[in-house]
Amino acid sequence: MSYRKSIEIPGVTHGTTPIPQGAKLGRMVFSSGIAGIDPRTGTIPDDPAEQVRLVFQHVRTFMEEAGGSPEHIGRMTVYIKNEEVRDLVNEEWVKMFPDPSSRPARHSPIADLRRGALVQAEIIAVLPE
Repeated sequence: MSYRKSIEIPGVTHGTTPIPQGAKLGRMVFSSGIAGIDPRTGTIPDDPAEQVRLVFQHVRTFMEEAGGSPEHIGRMTVYIKNEEVRDLVNEEWVKMFPDPSSRPARHSPIADLRRGALVQAEIIAVLPE
């Protein structure tokens, strides 16, 4: 049995690449890039608000699949295609982390994202003992 366990988000994949959505090593959880893929269609919607909503939905699901919740996220990197997406990200951020005294670290650099993505997230989390 491997110490490392791959984590997947049901209905969301990296296509044909052999990359899991993330990995769990003991209490540590690391994600790959989590995009706003619609699990019903396997595509990224054109609507920026829907993409951002789906990314945060997938982060919740990813953490549940790992055995935790967003409460266990210590750092989140949210890559954005352009500045116009930042306000949408901030809206979902506050919904996920409403308490300003209990939010993870975050960095949101501009990035050249693929497949029509306007936003993509990566997380590092520590599960409780």
